[in-house]
Amino acid sequence: MMSHLVDAAAKIIPSVPLLVNVVSKRVRQLSAGHKPMIDVITRMGLADIALTEIIEGKLGFEAKKANEEGS
Repeated sequence: MMSHLVDAAAKIIPSVPLLVNVVSKRVRQLSAGHKPMIDVITRMGLADIALTEIIEGKLGFEAKKANEEGS
């Protein structure tokens, strides 16, 4: 995983636990066969792809409010 990608993605999703969850879910999707939403450069790992998707605004997230978690 490239550290400059982590730094750039952290500016978009400043909560580290949320960033980790978004990246890990996307890595699972990519490893299951989903196609990347960016042009992949050789030697990019799945986490690098997910981070780049976040940086380029192609991968978003929707955070639930505390009272929505139980429903």
